[in-house]
Amino acid sequence: MMRFSIAVFLLATLKIMGQEQETPLDSVQELKEVQVTATLKKKIETAMKMNVSVDEFLASSDNISFIKRGAYAWEPLLNNMGMERSTITIDGMHIFGACTDKMDPITSYVESNNLAAVDITSGQQGSSNGATIAGSVDLKRKSTPFSMQPNWAGTYQTGFELNNEQFYNQGNMAYSSRNFVAEGSISYRKAENYTDGNDEVVDHSQYQKFNTSVGLAYKTGDLSSVRVDAIFDVAKDVGYPALPMDLWLSRALIASATYKQFFEDGIAKVWDAKVYYNAIEHYMDDTTRPENLVHMDMPGWSTTYGLLSKIHLQKNRLSSEVQLNAYDNLSIAEMRMYPQDRSERTMFAYSWPWVTTQYAGLSVNNSLEVSEQSVVDFGGSLGVNYNHSKYVDFNWIFYPGASQEKTRWLPSLYAGYKHKLDQFDFSIGAGYGHRAPSVSEGYGYYIYNSFDRYDYIGNPDLKNEVSYELNASAGFRSEKFSLGANVNYFYIQDYIIGRILSLGSPMNYQSVGVKGYTSLDYATLFNFSLHSSYAITSDLHWKGTLAYARGMDNDKGNLPFIRPLSYQTSLHFQNGALGIQTTLNGDFEQEHYSPEYGEDLTPAYTILNLSADYSFTLNTYKTVLQVGAENVLNQYYSTYADWGNIPRMGRNFFTSLQINF
Repeated sequence: MMRFSIAVFLLATLKIMGQEQETPLDSVQELKEVQVTATLKKKIETAMKMNVSVDEFLASSDNISFIKRGAYAWEPLLNNMGMERSTITIDGMHIFGACTDKMDPITSYVESNNLAAVDITSGQQGSSNGATIAGSVDLKRKSTPFSMQPNWAGTYQTGFELNNEQFYNQGNMAYSSRNFVAEGSISYRKAENYTDGNDEVVDHSQYQKFNTSVGLAYKTGDLSSVRVDAIFDVAKDVGYPALPMDLWLSRALIASATYKQFFEDGIAKVWDAKVYYNAIEHYMDDTTRPENLVHMDMPGWSTTYGLLSKIHLQKNRLSSEVQLNAYDNLSIAEMRMYPQDRSERTMFAYSWPWVTTQYAGLSVNNSLEVSEQSVVDFGGSLGVNYNHSKYVDFNWIFYPGASQEKTRWLPSLYAGYKHKLDQFDFSIGAGYGHRAPSVSEGYGYYIYNSFDRYDYIGNPDLKNEVSYELNASAGFRSEKFSLGANVNYFYIQDYIIGRILSLGSPMNYQSVGVKGYTSLDYATLFNFSLHSSYAITSDLHWKGTLAYARGMDNDKGNLPFIRPLSYQTSLHFQNGALGIQTTLNGDFEQEHYSPEYGEDLTPAYTILNLSADYSFTLNTYKTVLQVGAENVLNQYYSTYADWGNIPRMGRNFFTSLQINF
């Protein structure tokens, strides 16, 4: 596989003829990269709440929702599809969780104060960072640019939330000069159990999290630089009220080294190459659940080595990005059962039997300016995915003779057209792509799903999922008013989902049966969103969003975790140093639920939030104080994506203080 990766890398760096373009010589990192995909880039900030977690921030996007099993580490759904069907990366780096219950998504290993923005790309236009169906989410870390004069900058933020007694501290510091940059961040959060809208305590909803990061950059020449980065994250005593067990400890080390080169002449504008390493360890246990008849530990480990090589090209009206993406991952998860006497062990199995995944892919994304009003985006990728299970014997119990190793080719293609006419804009596009089964889908062994109460078994010989996608958008914008709509449709062939197996007995005493991952003939998924804004006065602004989704299998049955009709409306008043925000958001009744997968009807709900902030100067430092309340009416509610119908947090007062220096 390594020889294959090197060969692809050489192909990616073939010479292409081009033209000249001036490049600033004194600030390498201030240059903007060529944008070749229709990517939504969101800054890590919201007007409603300064103390926003990464999960809360992503939830403000039209096309991202979450499955919640507690107050920490929510599972992101892009276009109403789970993590298996999307690619989530940090600066393009692949990081794989170590929990078979998906309790450590990649978003849980970063903090809002070490991120600068999030790139959300829908469908096959997100295939640059790996094979995908739903699209990609790339978490962009902060990167301080070089400066002509030595400069120090920093931010400190602290706050408290009343409902769960959450206390947090966050700090950032950066030094920059002409040739050197050093920056770092630190964050600590600790929360107790929260109370719901009936003022009842939701047990096992506490958590504590520590996160720190460091980055060092050195300019090796007028047009080149090197940079090393590292993130260390620790979570302890994390409760999951929707699960029969909690998290004792989760640790992550994420490190990378990057070389970047800019060019003054030719069509090559900027090239950067990155090597990276990350190690995740995750320990679930039920020592805090004495009611369990049989005690269980579920430790997991995930280790990944990878490389990225990306070059931006431009000639006349054509911009291109060519990217090599390769990684090697080892995923291990164990299941240990004990009697009441935990000094004795009664059962041991690998729920992930030492599964190695190697991937290498080459992608090309192009953007052609047909005219001043029209742009055509087109491109694709070709990846090869290799899996090997060290202990395939576990899978042979259910699938005798199943492949111990498997190589899959994963192609992707997309094309889109965008047109702007005066105050109107339109777009239309299509995509085609494959994805390989995830580690759990291919090799999982007795992974207990507490939502539908079945143990799940992987099948190494599942077919690739194949997606056919259509998307379109239309918008209007004037000085005071804007209105836009987005729609996409996915036809997914060989859709992977769990179905009841006729053989095998459940291993977990709480299970009602065994399901095996299998492929449906197809499934369809439709997403629609409508968003609008209006400047009522120069100080008062309104925004509104309406979203709808529908997912069905080949028998016209409902797919699980599809969001019902939802809405959000907000008012923002800003006069000088004073800002006041209010939002009203909710879901309609979830009528199209799936009993087969453990869902039931979820009632409609509406939540009101308020906040106010005031900016002032404290000893020459710009300071912002914010106070607010979430779920002001203290409504008791649970959403379609709350695992086991666990109730959400009731009324919550919060306050934050931010000092910039």
